[in-house]
Amino acid sequence: MTSYLPILVFTLVAIGFLVVSLLAAKLLRHGGSVATNLDPYECGNEPETLAHDHRFSIRYYLIAVLFVIFDVETIFLFPWAVMFDRLALFGFIEMSVFLVILITGYVFIWNRGALRWA
Repeated sequence: MTSYLPILVFTLVAIGFLVVSLLAAKLLRHGGSVATNLDPYECGNEPETLAHDHRFSIRYYLIAVLFVIFDVETIFLFPWAVMFDRLALFGFIEMSVFLVILITGYVFIWNRGALRWA
């Protein structure tokens, strides 16, 4: 049981830090009006429209998801390239399966017209 003592201490310190941080934030925060808190922030300028009136195109979210997919590809490819000589054939097959799935997704979104930026 003594080997679990550091985990218990760490958990108690984390919970204590959380409670102290939340209490400090509640005591030190500015008590501004509710109307001001609900206004969108536009660099000190008066808002031109309500925040709920402005709608974004679904294309914006699609591009954001595609950006995340490109990042995930990079995150997986870099360590694989560094360890390629140790992974040998198994690593090559695993990355080939990953790239086939990824390229299939790219072909699908290409056919749907998601990569037409203009």
